[in-house]
Amino acid sequence: MSNPLDNILNYIPQRPPFVFVDKLLLSNETITRSEFLVKDDNLFVENGYLNESGLIENIAQTAASRAGYISVMENKPILVGYIAAINNLNIYFFPQIGDKLDTEVITENQIFNVTLISGKISCNEKKVAQCEMKIFINEFKNT
Repeated sequence: MSNPLDNILNYIPQRPPFVFVDKLLLSNETITRSEFLVKDDNLFVENGYLNESGLIENIAQTAASRAGYISVMENKPILVGYIAAINNLNIYFFPQIGDKLDTEVITENQIFNVTLISGKISCNEKKVAQCEMKIFINEFKNT
C-alpha cells in the first residue's frame, strides 16, 4: 500500500505542469522536507538545467505542502498562497536533468495569513540554493 504522503497533489493547489515537488517527506510544526526530480519536460528547465524560477518554486511549493498537509489533517480546504517577498536568495549551482533535489523549509514565524520561511535546496548533499520568503495565504479563495 502506498503512503498518502507520496501523492503531493493531495497537499498543494498547483497542478501539472506547474508542480515542482514530487513527494512530501516530513512536515511538523517548524520543518518541512520534500524531494523533486528534475525532468527534461519541466517548464523551467533551460539547456538541461533547472533555472532560478524553478528553484524558487520548489521552495515555495515545499512551504505550500506544509500548509496543505495541515489543512488536510484539520479537514479544511487547501488554500492558495502567493510569494510576497524573496530575500537573501543565493544560488550556488543549477541542478541538471536527472538530479534529485532535497528541500527543507523552516517556518520562522506565522502572523495571521503571512508566513515567514527560510528554505534550502540540496542535491547529493551539496547546497544548491537558499532564501527567505514571505508567503501570503489567501483565506478567502481556495482556487
